[in-house]
Amino acid sequence: MRIYRHFDAIAPEHKGGVIAIGNFDGVHRGHRAVIEEAGRVAKANGAPWGVLTFEPHPRMMFTPEAPPFRITPFVDKSRIVEEMGVDFLVVLHFDQTLSRLPADEFVAIVLVAGLQAKHIVSGFDFVFGYKRGGTAQFLESEGKKYGFGATGACKVVDETGEVISSTRIREFLAAGNPREAARLLGRPFEISGRVSGGDQRGRTIGFPTANLMLAATTQPALGVYAIRAGLETGETTVWHDGVANLGYRPTFGGTTPVLETHIFDFADDIYGKHLRVALIEFLRPERKFDGIAALTEQIRKDSDQARALLATEAK
Repeated sequence: MRIYRHFDAIAPEHKGGVIAIGNFDGVHRGHRAVIEEAGRVAKANGAPWGVLTFEPHPRMMFTPEAPPFRITPFVDKSRIVEEMGVDFLVVLHFDQTLSRLPADEFVAIVLVAGLQAKHIVSGFDFVFGYKRGGTAQFLESEGKKYGFGATGACKVVDETGEVISSTRIREFLAAGNPREAARLLGRPFEISGRVSGGDQRGRTIGFPTANLMLAATTQPALGVYAIRAGLETGETTVWHDGVANLGYRPTFGGTTPVLETHIFDFADDIYGKHLRVALIEFLRPERKFDGIAALTEQIRKDSDQARALLATEAK
C-alpha cells in the first residue's frame, strides 16, 4: 500500500480511484464496512482502491484541552488499512487552513482535481468542510455535477442492534470491558509503541516488564489485564501471552500512567523495539500494596490467572 501525504501528488496508477473517506479512528467494524464497500465498487469497476483520512484527528485541533481519546494511532490505523488490501492511503494534514475550506471547494480541489476520484464512499454520519457543510448527501449531489459516483454507507449495528461507534468502544474500555470493545472493533484493543526504559524493579522480583507510555491513546480502566504481546520480526508479528498493569504504580509513588507488560517465558532484550499489547481480559483494578513482598505475591497470582485464561483463548 502506498501512502500519500499530499492530494496533488497522486501517482497516475492511483488516480481515478474508488475512495473511502473518513477519520476512521479505531477502524472498527463500522469503519471497515465503509472501506470494504469502496473495495467492492473498485473491484467491480477495475479501479484502484483508496482511503482518504485526516491527521491529526480533527477533534485534536478543535478541542486540544480534551483528554486523550484516540482508539487507534496513525501507525496502527495505516497497518490495519493495509491489511485489508487497500491500494493507497491519502493522509491529509488537518490544520486551520483545511478546517476553513468550504465543502464545495474541498470536493473541487481535493477529490476532483487532485485525486480525480471515480467514486466516493462515506459513512452515514461523516461530515467535512467548513462548518461541517459536507455530508453524504452533499457528495452525491456534487458527484452528479462533476461526474463521480457517491455512496453513503448505511449504519452498521452490532448483535444487540446498537450502532457500532468509537464512542461505545471508548465507554467499554473505560469500564474495564476490553472484550466488548474487541467485539465492536473486530479485534482486541491495542496499546503500542517503543519500549522505554524503567526502573527495572520487575527484574529484581522475577517479573521483568516492558514499559509503554499511553501518549494520545484513550485510557482504558486502570488495572491488571491478561494480554497478548506482539513483537515485530521482519514483516511478521510474533505473539506471546502475558500480563500487564496499566496505571500509576501507587506502591512506588508513580505520577504518570504506564503500561507495564510482563511477557511469559521471555527473556530477550526489547528496549527500543516496537511492541503491540492487546488487552484481552480485565483481571482487577490497580491498587497500592504494603511493600515489595505483597506486590510480588499478587503479581504471581495475576500471572497464574492470566495464564489459565489465555490458555482457553483462540490463538
